[in-house]
Amino acid sequence: MEVFAAGPTRVMGILNVTPDSFSDGGRWTDLDRAVAHGRELVAAGAAIVDVGGESTRPGAERPSAAEELRRVLPVVEALAAEGTVVSVDTMRADVAAAAVAAGAAIINDVSGGLADPEMLAAVAASGAGYVTMHWRGHSFGMYDQARYHDVVAEVCAELASRVEAALEAGIEPASLAIDPGFGFAKDYSHNWTLLAGLERVEALGYPVLVGVSRKGFLGRPGGLDARPTDRDAATVAVTALVAARRVWAVRTHEVFSQVAAISVAERIRAAGEQG
Repeated sequence: MEVFAAGPTRVMGILNVTPDSFSDGGRWTDLDRAVAHGRELVAAGAAIVDVGGESTRPGAERPSAAEELRRVLPVVEALAAEGTVVSVDTMRADVAAAAVAAGAAIINDVSGGLADPEMLAAVAASGAGYVTMHWRGHSFGMYDQARYHDVVAEVCAELASRVEAALEAGIEPASLAIDPGFGFAKDYSHNWTLLAGLERVEALGYPVLVGVSRKGFLGRPGGLDARPTDRDAATVAVTALVAARRVWAVRTHEVFSQVAAISVAERIRAAGEQG
């Protein structure tokens, strides 16, 4: 799938149409405001807008499928009609199918198909791109599953099993990307160890999505735990580091600075190739 083609790191802008997301819950629940914010993300340099109707913050309760559809579909339809590449952050097969019918190009499933046994077949039938994330359980109990002997090895093994399941369901290899799931069933040290071992995730052979935007583990070294937005600078630092590796994409709330960080990484790369 073209959106997963190799090249400089892309920015996936987050558009949460939820009342309870950890960073921006409730800001974009109105349709007009949500669509306007999607346009702002694109204007700032986002290559993809990721629309989510279910919060996956720790402890979050799930909305009904009907409510998730009500939140997501009008935004997807409006942005896709304007030519925006839209991904939809969902764990439900019926939401995924409806979103692709409304114009979404990618399904971004944080559960990797584990939350809904119909998901992989639905994505395969739709022809959409699919991002499969490392996941061990829903938000209300995810930290009970944060037990590892070797977090990088176990994340890679579990991701590989989800890739195999996706392929067996009929999803094309070129339509697959992977996400190591920073913050999901991982404690503070797990996240840093996983970030340091990112090359082992890349070695699985699929485009990698990195989603660390404003997450709590970024705030602690500088004592910036007061507000999620205080972690934007640390998010930029991570983007610069992973963009130097040319990961496929970073998923982020704030786009402009991430685009600048990627530009710096690409200029250094170009200068090194010339000299």
